[in-house]
Amino acid sequence: MQKYGLIGYPLGHSFSKDYFNQKFESEKIDAEYVNFSIPEIKEFKNVLKENPDLCGLNVTLPYKTQVMQYLDEIDEDAKQIGAVNVIKFTKGLFGKLKLKGYNTDVIGFKRSIEPLLDKNHTKALILGTGGASKAVFHGLKQLGIEATFVSRHPADGVITYADITPAILKEYKIIVNTTPLGMFPNINECPDIPYDQLTPTHLLYDLLYNPDETLFMKKGKQKGATVKNGLEMLLLQAFAGWEIWNK
Repeated sequence: MQKYGLIGYPLGHSFSKDYFNQKFESEKIDAEYVNFSIPEIKEFKNVLKENPDLCGLNVTLPYKTQVMQYLDEIDEDAKQIGAVNVIKFTKGLFGKLKLKGYNTDVIGFKRSIEPLLDKNHTKALILGTGGASKAVFHGLKQLGIEATFVSRHPADGVITYADITPAILKEYKIIVNTTPLGMFPNINECPDIPYDQLTPTHLLYDLLYNPDETLFMKKGKQKGATVKNGLEMLLLQAFAGWEIWNK
């Protein structure tokens, strides 16, 4: 039996275990998916030692960056993003285990947003500067879209919410929320942008998927904007992870 799993801490929020075990059952794949809730990244070595039959791992918060020091090789996308969420296991010379890190968040995001793009969509605002925002930035760049980060605090290459003027919104037709604002149970929260300046030419993409329609999305919809949540991205990055493990 093949074994796959997830490292992170805590893991109560993760959908991966149920998703993959249901996939294995429905597709009659002789495999299991296990959660490894490790309070410190140094315990990663114990996970490897105690599970010699592992074929691949997913990585979630807070270890997407910390795990990179333990890997033999890192894919170019993951290197540029500075985060890994999929590890492929291969046996090298004399059976030596080799670990290679990938980032499938960028693949999931790109595949999810691409069908929604049109000629208006040349520039994007990325709300938030956390780990997921880097994958979004990289994905947009690969699609030929110029992106600017938005944060509460000014920094190099980062504007603040107060800087989002009507002129900026005329130019930047894509707005991607990578912050936790609006996530269940805080469903009455949303990023502080001038929603009254949105138009039907805008595209609002929220990485959140619980609730299905966040307040950010609702406010965009009221102005005729195209809106989408992050559930498809989540599924697509899981598909991409499976492809990597099995290629």
